[in-house]
Amino acid sequence: MNAQTEQLELAGAAGRIQALRDQPEGAPRGVAVIAHPHPLFGGTMDNKVVQTIARAFVQCGWTAVRFNFRGVGTSEGAYDEGRGEAADFQQVVQAVAPQGALALAGFSFGAFVAAQAIDALWSARDIRSIVLVGTAASRFAVPALPRESHDKALVIHGEQDETVPLPAVLDWARPQSLPVTVAPGVEHFFHGQLPLLKGLVVRHLRTQG
Repeated sequence: MNAQTEQLELAGAAGRIQALRDQPEGAPRGVAVIAHPHPLFGGTMDNKVVQTIARAFVQCGWTAVRFNFRGVGTSEGAYDEGRGEAADFQQVVQAVAPQGALALAGFSFGAFVAAQAIDALWSARDIRSIVLVGTAASRFAVPALPRESHDKALVIHGEQDETVPLPAVLDWARPQSLPVTVAPGVEHFFHGQLPLLKGLVVRHLRTQG
């Protein structure tokens, strides 16, 4: 993301996990861990949406950590339909942020994995912020977010998302009474609209104090 991006090699259940860490200026507010899109469809930690989310966190004073799921880049292992990837996510959290303030985020398949991590970690960790973009609710059984997390959560979806239709995300959110921020005219990968995405995330993080 920039010249100061730090390359990490972390230990996961399937072997090595490749990761990148970006630091803000000054003391960080906490650590944000961000998950990427589907490994079998070209998803990596260098995805532009994932990078944009990371930039927003860094701008708002957070350390941002992105990582490649098993079988992607130099991360070892093979695709595991979200189960092993959720384990990878929690291993990364434990490695880079064993304590302190935490933010969890993901894009598309990564939002599904992040939701699993939120479900597993909510009662044990100080989760300050949640950002889910293009949540893959039409393709996976995305867990509901804890009721107490809703005021910390930002769920963003493109109106014209061709990969995960907006109605699927609304169907997931409706039983939870979970608000969804709809980006008008925007498709799944936010082509030409990454500044809009970054602005929405920055505004959300600034309201978190």
